[in-house]
Amino acid sequence: MVDAMKCWVRIKYNDKVYDMPKIFGCHRLNLFYIMNMQNNCMIIVQKYMLKFIEREYQEKYIAERKRAMFFKKKEKSEVLQEAPLGYWEEKSYMLAVPKDESKDLLEGVFERVAAIEGVEIMGKCLPCEEQPGKIILVYDGEEYEVGFYESDFTLPEMLGGQTHYFSEEEIAGMRHAKKALTVFMEFHEDCKKSYHLQLKLVVAMVPELLGIMDESAEKMISARWAVMAADSNVAPGSNDLFMVQAISGKTNEVWLHTHGLCRCGISELEIVQSDKKNYNNHHQVISTLGSYLLDKKEPFTPGESSAYIGVLTNEQPVVVTYLPWTEGLKEYKKLTLGGAADRKEGHNSRTGLVFAYKSEEDEQRGKLSKISEFDRVWGDNPIFFISNEETARMKALAMERFHFVKEQADNKDNKIIIKIGLLVDDADSNMEREHIWFELIEFEEERFKAKLLQEPYNVEGMHTGDEGWYTVEDVTDWMIYTPEFPVSPDKAYLLV
Repeated sequence: MVDAMKCWVRIKYNDKVYDMPKIFGCHRLNLFYIMNMQNNCMIIVQKYMLKFIEREYQEKYIAERKRAMFFKKKEKSEVLQEAPLGYWEEKSYMLAVPKDESKDLLEGVFERVAAIEGVEIMGKCLPCEEQPGKIILVYDGEEYEVGFYESDFTLPEMLGGQTHYFSEEEIAGMRHAKKALTVFMEFHEDCKKSYHLQLKLVVAMVPELLGIMDESAEKMISARWAVMAADSNVAPGSNDLFMVQAISGKTNEVWLHTHGLCRCGISELEIVQSDKKNYNNHHQVISTLGSYLLDKKEPFTPGESSAYIGVLTNEQPVVVTYLPWTEGLKEYKKLTLGGAADRKEGHNSRTGLVFAYKSEEDEQRGKLSKISEFDRVWGDNPIFFISNEETARMKALAMERFHFVKEQADNKDNKIIIKIGLLVDDADSNMEREHIWFELIEFEEERFKAKLLQEPYNVEGMHTGDEGWYTVEDVTDWMIYTPEFPVSPDKAYLLV
């Protein structure tokens, strides 16, 4: 019962009645809002007035006060906690789908693995009801433990966002597939070498391969690509180890996030509050940062370390970092996608939100900016960097598969361009080269003639349209434009 005209307030609490002074407008005191549960009247009581309530009721009083705050618009924010890694994040899991499910996948499996060049088996056992099969092997001086077992298979509905091409026959076969051989292992420090080894094992263990589901990266791998990669002397690139997915809802908002980085011992990456107009640039940011972290040899401390990954068209550097999702979400007031409510069943372990610095001063002060704050300055052609390690890998792969260029050069329906590394002016070493595109004109035995397609920046003596003779040693990349599709060294499987 409340008498607003008097200086005292009488409240009933837990069947007991208390008279308390009614003091309003005193800004120095913290005021509570509590509800008289019997008559639903709202009253205001000073914090220190708790002493008027018996000690045995204080805890219940506080609990009711928290539940019944009149002006409270939302529940108290829950404490965000990082969940433990899933099994597919701790280790790398691949499901190898065979063409013929009637064949025994385990027959001769150890012999096929032992035939892999550079692999020495130290111990082995077949799977049983109690445990998966195991192979302990040495590869390139390191010991690996590999598990495997037969499993059921259902093709996920995610082929549309994949980076590999599949024929209609391959897609139909995988849609009808019910069986697979799961192969799992822990990656070592050189994640690309570990990934390359796992591909070699999968291809050897299931020689008549229809396709691979990389469960850890949530992507499908073409069997033709896998066979070529396993047979290559060049390890796959950083981008092959993870997948960037984009989720959109009813609004314009897009949530970008990776899968596959956790198995490499680093954090998954996310960009929230992207949109359908800018998500391609944001995709490039997250992809470039993922590759940077995989190629980087030094530790990266979230929120303290930074990565210089590109340049905008206005010559502003793109310098980024990331925060664990439990901290990164605090930088956003409201999210349609990627908020705490979307993380109850996943995206709640080791994953981080990407942020950028607008200036060197911001970087020194630790002042973060959302990636969406750069949407007005991306321009038409921002430049994103690749590491020296990746440049060397691309060159090695382009040279290894250069025979495809020679084979396709006779087809007049194809257009072929070749990237060549030109030594820059005043170079201090043979490694200082500008990589620039030429159009192939003709082959003559072991050399080829090509025409420069763009103006160099740091090679004064050459200009657009200049022609010259080069060899495969000069090649750093190439692209074959067929009437059906473009083919790069990494996509040479499309020609077989």
